[in-house]
Amino acid sequence: MALFVQQLINGLSLGSIYALIALGYTMVYGIVLLINFAHGDILMAGAYSGYYALMLLGVTPAGIACAFVFSMLVCACLGVTIERLAYRPLRSAPRLNALITAIAVSLIMQNAARVIPFIGPNPRQFPRPAVHNITIGAFSISNIQLIVIFVAALLMVALNYIVNKTRRGKAMRAVSFDMQAASLMGISVDATISFTFALGSVLAAAGGVLYAFAYPQISPTMGTMPGLKAFIAAVFGGIGSIPGAMLGGVLLGLAETFTKSFNSQYADAISFSILIIILLLKPTGIMGAKTKVKV
Repeated sequence: MALFVQQLINGLSLGSIYALIALGYTMVYGIVLLINFAHGDILMAGAYSGYYALMLLGVTPAGIACAFVFSMLVCACLGVTIERLAYRPLRSAPRLNALITAIAVSLIMQNAARVIPFIGPNPRQFPRPAVHNITIGAFSISNIQLIVIFVAALLMVALNYIVNKTRRGKAMRAVSFDMQAASLMGISVDATISFTFALGSVLAAAGGVLYAFAYPQISPTMGTMPGLKAFIAAVFGGIGSIPGAMLGGVLLGLAETFTKSFNSQYADAISFSILIIILLLKPTGIMGAKTKVKV
């Protein structure tokens, strides 16, 4: 029982990070039907932004808060720029064109990071608070896990409020339902899509800093595997569904953590096996809605 509870805590910590990243995938797909495979590299940019903020300000509560804010601002600008330059010109093109472009943007970002002097190809040690374990009975939770779970939960609540209670969130839901009708009702489609990319990039930036706290080594390719697993989480929960992305991220984190407790070599295999199984048995995901196509 103690082992189960301990792995449950570890899984919630990892799953919270996957959920934050998966939200960016699912929001963008829900509006423009695009799988933004460069999303994991925005996580990498967020981790490096947080790294330099912490190196400048120090690993203090104020420094950590500033690192989150700075990385979110950098990644929001980066996400909007990518949407404007790479995806908006292809909005009316076949989906395959945009998908190939997303893969190209991911490769460009990774290789550009290798040659940028203040990033470089070599891994860096990410500064983080000293790890302290809080023991409760037979299991323990670290201060890093508490930070990860708390910040992720706070951001998910904030996202839910923005999407459901604000004018911009209502515009996002309208554009995702019918882009042309929303445009006729006076909603700026371009501004709404840019806001969606910015919001998804903000969550990816926070996920990047949290991921670097949990696994304190950053590199230009660090976003590849978390990005792929967050995509699995989005598909698992139901691509296009915000609650589904949250649920899928947590469930994937739990599945991966419990697998590692038996054999760490099978953790990645389990994640990708879940993707295959969900596509075979329920392609819409756990909370995804079925769509009807008229012919």
